[in-house]
Formats: sequence, C-alpha cells, structure tokens
Amino acid sequence: MIALLELPDPPPAAPPAAKLPGHPVYQQIMAVFATADTPLRARAVCKAMDVEIVPNNSNNVRLKLKRLVERGILVETEQGLFTQPRP
Repeated sequence: MIALLELPDPPPAAPPAAKLPGHPVYQQIMAVFATADTPLRARAVCKAMDVEIVPNNSNNVRLKLKRLVERGILVETEQGLFTQPRP
C-alpha cells in the first residue's frame, strides 16, 4: 500500500468575467473596440459611435471608458488611450 503524503495544489480558479454596465451606450462602446485594431481616445470612440464631437460628449465617453477600465473590461495603455486587454 502506498501512502499519499501530499496532494497537489488545485489549479487557481479563473477570475469571474467582468460585468458590463447595463446602459446600452456601454454595448455601443464595446462594439467600437471589437472592430478597432489600435487603442482609441474618447474622441475617436465618439466619432465611431456617430456622436457629435463636443467637449461634453467627449468627457462623458471618457468617464465611461474609465469606468470600463476600473472593471477590467478595458485597459488604459497611456493617459487617455484605451484598448481591450490582450489575453
């Protein structure tokens, strides 16, 4: 009879997927990033969403992008430049 002295450590659990906020604009933002091949600034996201490029709209989109960064859905590679995380 062989005695098992140590059990191997269980594999780490995968972190739960980040949840996208419920407002439809977040889905529009993520659709823009799904087709983007480079990091984007808030102004470029506004343009891709066909939103008028005025300071108020750019600031609102920037705040939403920052919220997505906080949730781990997007990353800010440098100040004001956003992209999806690489696997």
